Amino acid sequence: MSTTESTLPVPAGLRNDEQAALAEAVAILEGTSLPVRLASLVGGSVDALKRRLPAAAQRMLDGAVRRALEGALQAAMRSDPARNPTPLSGAWLHRGLLAASGAAGGAFGLGGTLMELPVSTTLLLRRIAAIAAEQGEDLSDPMVQAECLKVFALGGRDPQAEEAESGYFALRIALAETLKGAVGRGFGALLPGFLGAVAARFGAPVAVKLSAQAAPVIGAAGGAAVNIAFLEHFSGIAMAHFTIRRLEREHGPALVRAGYEAIRREA
Repeated sequence: MSTTESTLPVPAGLRNDEQAALAEAVAILEGTSLPVRLASLVGGSVDALKRRLPAAAQRMLDGAVRRALEGALQAAMRSDPARNPTPLSGAWLHRGLLAASGAAGGAFGLGGTLMELPVSTTLLLRRIAAIAAEQGEDLSDPMVQAECLKVFALGGRDPQAEEAESGYFALRIALAETLKGAVGRGFGALLPGFLGAVAARFGAPVAVKLSAQAAPVIGAAGGAAVNIAFLEHFSGIAMAHFTIRRLEREHGPALVRAGYEAIRREA
């Protein structure tokens, strides 16, 4: 007897702890967008922050985001994200490094923030990859590395926007389309198109980040706060995304998606 998605009230087949983990993932992925959080942090609206960004910076933003993502992929994976040689937890290690990076960038306004973007993106990707490893992912697999990069796009999605009606899974499918044919051709051959798709989503919160850190009253302390907000947001998105992937490996994608949609509808 088949059970359709529309009649599935809960993620049937999942243990209680797995149901709780899935519900938490739904809450994170369907929660407040990062640009809204940043606007609240510095005081103002998202539109006001976007208008504050100089036209010249807006024109160069897409290329800067692409270069930051590509450099981050190479640097973060070379540094073995799953290994932490310090006595600090991974979360606190990256928190400290990102705060320092944001402070340095914020102290020099827009120019400093643009120079700091590749560093903060690398640190974010390193934390994302560490979370992926905690959830059982193999970081040596290029497709898992692509999943880590996808977190930047998933974290750039605005859950309140009309285009997001089909939500998290629709964006996952759209991003997966850009990687079709990678098997046999190599991930590197398809990386430019994939990076473009990720950068298009990641660019929205980055634009607000640049605007916030470029404000004269923000400075170094504000730059650190903005980077910590980025870390908290994308760490949460990564935990949600890789929790869902772990549940899919254990129970199958169809059951997990049905459970996700049932929880989302109830919320």
